[in-house]
Amino acid sequence: MRSFVEIAPGVLVMTADKYVTTSTLVLRDDRVVIIDPAWTEADLDGIVAYLAQTGRRITTGLSTHNHYDHVLWHPAFGDAPRWGSVRTFEIANASRDEILRHLAGDIPTDWPHPVDGLMGLDGLFVPDPFDDGAPEPIEFVLHDAHTPGHTAIWFPERGVVTVGDMLSDVELPMPFYPPDLDAYLDGLDVLADVVARADVMVPGHGTPTTDGMARLDADRRYLDDVLHGRAPSDDRLHLPEQDDVHRRIVELAAQLG
Repeated sequence: MRSFVEIAPGVLVMTADKYVTTSTLVLRDDRVVIIDPAWTEADLDGIVAYLAQTGRRITTGLSTHNHYDHVLWHPAFGDAPRWGSVRTFEIANASRDEILRHLAGDIPTDWPHPVDGLMGLDGLFVPDPFDDGAPEPIEFVLHDAHTPGHTAIWFPERGVVTVGDMLSDVELPMPFYPPDLDAYLDGLDVLADVVARADVMVPGHGTPTTDGMARLDADRRYLDDVLHGRAPSDDRLHLPEQDDVHRRIVELAAQLG
């Protein structure tokens, strides 16, 4: 069974081998809110095994954004309501064929489409997330960095925020879907308030941290260097595949003049 690490009371993170992808489980008694479960069949089976071993069930699923590795769902998770932002819902449904192409070989072909069951949340707070009539505030923090409708998910009573494909220690900023550096910088500004208040921040790829603002400041410094034609000093430049990401960002910045 895949291993889970408790990063705050009642908040567990499982990290997949593929692209250091995180899945977050938030617990109340025997009930679970799950964020971005991923990535492969083996990883998802590991979550199912954990639920069976601990006697827990999923009451709500949340997706931070529309990309294929953030809308996954195992049939054994059941039919709990699944929420993303309205734009996440719209783009994911418009990208159904593309999502399956990206997931070829990762999940069985006889599973329901990952987007089936996903709904757009018309508001900022998740309704009755633990299905027990005693709602805990879970807030969507919306921006358009990385992709339109991207959502950080803030658990104020637990001091935890999950930020999807932002603020990673293993990936440079990716303002590519569509290419929009201005939207990315605006998104960092939106995130700054909630990240500053969080005790723990969980990126979609990489390791959770108790100093989310250090990650956010690193992204700002990196992008500021690129935009002003300076050579960035960032340890992520030396990680796998990040040289190509850096090249694309330099090209994007050059287009802005």
